[in-house]
Amino acid sequence: MAEIREGGCLCGTVRYRVKGKPVRASVCHCTFCKRRTGSALGMLVLFDEANVEITGGPLTTYEHRSDESQRWIRMQFCPRCGTTVTLKLERFPGACGISAGTLDDPSWVKIERVIWTRSALPWVTYPPGIEQFEKAASG
Repeated sequence: MAEIREGGCLCGTVRYRVKGKPVRASVCHCTFCKRRTGSALGMLVLFDEANVEITGGPLTTYEHRSDESQRWIRMQFCPRCGTTVTLKLERFPGACGISAGTLDDPSWVKIERVIWTRSALPWVTYPPGIEQFEKAASG
């Protein structure tokens, strides 16, 4: 039986359930992720879209197009509290990204890679063995 994890937005209006292992888990230091999270970085866990079930809602969508790659990112957030819950990325068709901080228990997430390290704040350090990329990673 696949593992099931749950999470949701700050106010509890939007809840979700994900099952199985993530396709990828990464940290991003690009300016866009800093602004969308209001923090020093963005942390995203990608799942196969078929393994993500959203309850509650509805979600509001905002689409951003990268000024560097020209690819789109569609964020879905709670219209009541503003929490970004999911992200769809043109680069990963068929996948649904979950904002890791919205998981009820994010301690199980194992980050595999860090991207846009050239934009990281100077005090950020990384554990050994994590792939690091100055810009967006290929693949």
